[in-house]
Amino acid sequence: LSITSKSAYKKSARIVGDVIGKYHPHGDISVYDALVRMAQSFSLRAPLVDGQGNFGSIDGDNAAAMRYTEARMTRIAEEVLRDLDKDTVNF
Repeated sequence: LSITSKSAYKKSARIVGDVIGKYHPHGDISVYDALVRMAQSFSLRAPLVDGQGNFGSIDGDNAAAMRYTEARMTRIAEEVLRDLDKDTVNF
């Protein structure tokens, strides 16, 4: 899915499905929980996901189901991943 900070928001369910299909075929709840946490400004100092919709609150309210939320990367996430294509990490 080529999702950047300038692209349109994509449904979280679509993002989760893509992650399950390509990288982590062990259930959608853990993938969505990670996506939600990366979108919460009260959980991370610099959120890596720009979320649209209900991603929970600091008071403990749960995030909406993945079919109702949308997400894309933040600019800081792009900076973190920018040099990954330059053989920074040996796989």
